[in-house]
Amino acid sequence: MPLHERVRGVNLSGWLVLESWVTPGVFAASGALDERDLVRSLGHDRYRLLVDRHRENFIQEQDFKAIAARGYNAVRIKVPWFLLGDDGPAPGDYVGCAEYVDKAMEWADAAGIDVLLDLALLPGPSGVLAWNAQSSYRAICLEVLAGIAERYAEYDAFLGIEVLDRPVPYQRDGRKPSLHRLRNFYRDAYETIRKAGGDRPIVVLSDAGDPNGWRFFMSRRRYHNVWLDSHQYHYRDNSHAQTLADARELVRDSRKALAAAESSRLPVIVGEWSAALPIADSSLTPEGRIALERVYASEQLTAFSQAQGWFFQTWKTTGKISSWDARIALASFERERLSE
Repeated sequence: MPLHERVRGVNLSGWLVLESWVTPGVFAASGALDERDLVRSLGHDRYRLLVDRHRENFIQEQDFKAIAARGYNAVRIKVPWFLLGDDGPAPGDYVGCAEYVDKAMEWADAAGIDVLLDLALLPGPSGVLAWNAQSSYRAICLEVLAGIAERYAEYDAFLGIEVLDRPVPYQRDGRKPSLHRLRNFYRDAYETIRKAGGDRPIVVLSDAGDPNGWRFFMSRRRYHNVWLDSHQYHYRDNSHAQTLADARELVRDSRKALAAAESSRLPVIVGEWSAALPIADSSLTPEGRIALERVYASEQLTAFSQAQGWFFQTWKTTGKISSWDARIALASFERERLSE
């Protein structure tokens, strides 16, 4: 069983799946915007040196100690399909990172926190698995999930696996996306994880941006330890939040989405959220914006307090982005507040 009944955690974005907004310095010299471009731009040898240096230094044991000291009880780590390197399917030129996940499990166990592994970078041109994708990509994902479950099932800190980070449902002719193929994949993924890792790991399913689409999915009479993840972002909403009332309206939208996700009758988590507001050409001063973000974060903490859990996006950014870096965005909240 997980160490904690209710999860209050942070993502470790940009560590094992590179993200230019988290660590722009990693990409600066190459002009690349993502890991695929980085390999093409630098070549395998230079890429390997760069990524090894980054993984070794960006997240270390002291981060896990700081996360626990701040009051969080879990981390969510995005991992790529080539996590297992040559021991996994189709690694190509990419460098595996299982040894760093091993370290993360040990550091988390020492700090008394849980680890959720999120399969976030997938094979294919976009790295986001659309459900009209080639069947070979589907098979690769299942093989990776089996490898992860088998490798980490016995680690005390291992909370579970999020099957896919941001799946894109199959869509045709501009009509509403169908979740049928995704549901079938989720069933296969569940059976794969259970066969390889037993009943203990939590299997987390993304709602694929459709919190209404999972009503009565995966009945608890047959499926065990399954959670539904509903990301709650509003920074791209077609609105301009410049007042406290505006921010509270966005939080109400999140509450509605979570209520819809709860119709699944599965425990619901918010796998990603931030303090970023949809502000464009705002008359707010920088100080005013940060103050509004702080209130917005506080309102979201209250809204999410009854969920099974949440993970703020993210623990750290090299640029210390005020609305996305937990060390800044949540710094004014007491340890007791995070444990609500």
